[in-house]
Amino acid sequence: MNRKTLVLPAVAGLLTPVLAACGGSDSGSKSGDAIVVGTTDQFTATKDAPAPLDPAYAYDVGTWNILRQSVQTLMAQPKGEGAPVPDAAESCSFTDSGSERYACKLREDLKFASGDPVTAQDVKYSIERALRINADSGVSALLNTIDTVETQGDREVVFHLKTADATFPYKLSTPVAGIVNPKDYQKDKLRDGFEIDGSGPYTFQADVKNDAIVSATFTKNPSYQGSVKVNNDKVELRAFGDADAMSAAIDKGDIDVMTRTMSPAQIQKLDGGGDDKVDLVDMPGLEIRYLAFNTDASSVKSKAVRQAMAQVINRGELVSKVYGTQAEPLYSLVPATVTGHSNSFFNKYGNPSVAKAKDALAKAAITTPVKLTLHYTTDHYGSATKQEFEILQKQLNDSGLFDVSIEGHPWATFRPAERKGQYDVYGMGWFPDFPDADNFLAPFLDKNNFLGSPYNNSSIQRSLIPQSRREADRLGASKSLTEIQDIVAEDVPVLPLWQGKQYIAARDDITGVAYALNSSSTLQLWELGRGVSG
Repeated sequence: MNRKTLVLPAVAGLLTPVLAACGGSDSGSKSGDAIVVGTTDQFTATKDAPAPLDPAYAYDVGTWNILRQSVQTLMAQPKGEGAPVPDAAESCSFTDSGSERYACKLREDLKFASGDPVTAQDVKYSIERALRINADSGVSALLNTIDTVETQGDREVVFHLKTADATFPYKLSTPVAGIVNPKDYQKDKLRDGFEIDGSGPYTFQADVKNDAIVSATFTKNPSYQGSVKVNNDKVELRAFGDADAMSAAIDKGDIDVMTRTMSPAQIQKLDGGGDDKVDLVDMPGLEIRYLAFNTDASSVKSKAVRQAMAQVINRGELVSKVYGTQAEPLYSLVPATVTGHSNSFFNKYGNPSVAKAKDALAKAAITTPVKLTLHYTTDHYGSATKQEFEILQKQLNDSGLFDVSIEGHPWATFRPAERKGQYDVYGMGWFPDFPDADNFLAPFLDKNNFLGSPYNNSSIQRSLIPQSRREADRLGASKSLTEIQDIVAEDVPVLPLWQGKQYIAARDDITGVAYALNSSSTLQLWELGRGVSG
């Protein structure tokens, strides 16, 4: 077993106008055999979420990793780090000094996989469709700074923004801004089921059983024009019920690659040389985990209860017992490697202290022990989630200030229940839409936020978020970003726990593995190829 560490430049979060396209779409591997990639992500259609793969609805890392292969966006995140690059666009840039007018020119003769031309009118239709549908997943909030979309001929589209937004190029690289064909997607209704039609690097076909994807086949799209080089002809994404089943499959040679989510034990085994046929690659990651609160719920409506939890929870112990060196404690929603990070929670609470938590509850006249249920998802963030919540439960109960129980739920029921406000306290993860501090704050704190949280801070929403978005140089946004993080530490609408590395494992004849994930956990299947076994 060879362990590889991918070292990428630090995330600087600098946004600069991008004017030139790059790359091509030459085929790499000529093997007729599909490269088979395993995942524990589950893709299901339910009564609450019948359209999991519609770009106007999808808003989790698993579904986005399907859409990024098949639905093209004007801009795309690069395979390493840095500002987004044109993809469906030939060029894009702000055309004013105030970051309120953003213009893109489409590539010439751009086509959907069906052969239909891709026009500026299709871009306008797709963006306005997502905003019009305004799905309850919250994904359309990424586009909420758009005022109007204008087209000029068949190849030019201009976005007029309500307010300055230096992060807008990144937002145009996310699947909610994916370009869809009006023939396939109704303007005011989500597309149910598991069909996708786009102009991305691959076409997509799903094998579905019991309203869930068992496997999905990505076949190279010969009509694709964009920024990436496609190094294979076909990739199969195969869904597994758990990490053990996925690991057994790679051991037997049934799959070539393992992606999220491997268990900590599996990573540790591969890291220690447990398999001479499988290479483990670890790389910088921006995944975070946190507790979220329904701040209208009677059990946690008092800020003192949430502050006491922040004061008692021992992140260091949690990380060391469950994840070891695969994660590190996090004291803000913004990861430590992202420009604008501040250790606001450590600055306020310091080391864990039962005495300080007891005092905070007493001053607020809160009767102890406070009875709470912590909810977590059993199948979305990996098998270690249950152990993580057992440790959180023990830490809180051992303080004598809380009486905590825990409940696990499959993602298909967990996410709809969370959005409906049925959980007072629940555990969530976040894989950023793009690597900028804004994307670790606005999705949780702005109006119509991702969580559907009732927490509302007018200073954050009306002043600090807009101020931070005016700064094209993200270092210049640090003051506003720090103020936001300090308010979060004071009010605790969310409680950050840890940030993790990311890992991918592959049999040793697979090439391109080091770039198959970027820092935002975007799966880049086009980087994979089949070489010679070592």
